[in-house]
Amino acid sequence: MDCPKRILIINLGSTSTKIGVFEAGTMRVSESVHHPADQLKEFKTIFDQYEIRKEAILSTLAKHAVNLEAFDAIACRGGNTKPIPGGTYPICSRMIADMQSGRFGQHPNIVGGMVAHDLGKERNIPVLTLDPPTTDEFGPLARYSGIPQIARQSSFHALNQKATARKIAAQLGKDYDQVNLIVAHLGGGISVGAHHQGKVVDVNNALDGDGPFSPERAGSLPTGDLVRLCFSGDYSRDEILKLIQGKGGLVAYLGTTDGREIERRIAAGDGQAAEVFEAMAYQVAKEIGACAAVLAGDVEAIALTGSLAYSKTLVDKLRSRIAFIAPVYLDPGENEMEALAAGALRFLEGKEALSTY
Repeated sequence: MDCPKRILIINLGSTSTKIGVFEAGTMRVSESVHHPADQLKEFKTIFDQYEIRKEAILSTLAKHAVNLEAFDAIACRGGNTKPIPGGTYPICSRMIADMQSGRFGQHPNIVGGMVAHDLGKERNIPVLTLDPPTTDEFGPLARYSGIPQIARQSSFHALNQKATARKIAAQLGKDYDQVNLIVAHLGGGISVGAHHQGKVVDVNNALDGDGPFSPERAGSLPTGDLVRLCFSGDYSRDEILKLIQGKGGLVAYLGTTDGREIERRIAAGDGQAAEVFEAMAYQVAKEIGACAAVLAGDVEAIALTGSLAYSKTLVDKLRSRIAFIAPVYLDPGENEMEALAAGALRFLEGKEALSTY
């Protein structure tokens, strides 16, 4: 009988390094190492964080007496690559070079990919990533913006969206490539994707804050008013971009990105908090309706995932507007570590071939 597969999971956030050890169908180790903001300020670029991120991984494994040599694969959350179809990819030198170039954006996960690549290369262990945020499965119609100089781009929570879609498809007794469904990732950013037989054929650009407003993103804005704000002389280019991504949405209206705090305010009778929270649900419902139109009404399920899917208040508001489209399923949480483990396991068990970058 084959020995259980052991997979090292690496997932870097802005101020955290998450490490998981998946073995025999369970996450045997799951830790998040926090990196204080004051410590990270010492580094001029994210690439200068390489050593502290690597040390966080190695020290965590040492603490749990886990030998790096014993892993069958390393799975790392995807960084900012060129646009590619969803799938499981080996992290290769070409991918590393594209991420390091900064042409496709920058995020600490790029450093995670670099560390994972080096750890695997030193020990001849396959290093994988899957469904990066730049996953692009758009058809030509989805790319039109209305201005030839601007094409709509796919940038979203692909890892969690596709993992959630696979779970819901299984509950329906089908494979992912046999279903049409809509997945709404409700987190610090919000992305709503139309999944058509295994491909995300349309989705809002959650990185730039397109679509519904979210805890920290402004969402799609009235174009003329935005242009006038840009040229008002009151804001620099960087300040405008920060308003759109980082200081927009719930934090702009209510001063917090914490859904739990907002629910406490609502329970205490804060009318403004209640209205803003409902407005966010209203915009998410509109986006879900738009995805239903993309799928020509052929929608078998709507899945709500991400940290805000824990909010009964938000979920109830959404259900009241979208339940007529299709049955609504909940899969709350980010679920990225489990998604990485599942993807690596599909490869190791011969159920999914690797894609070529």
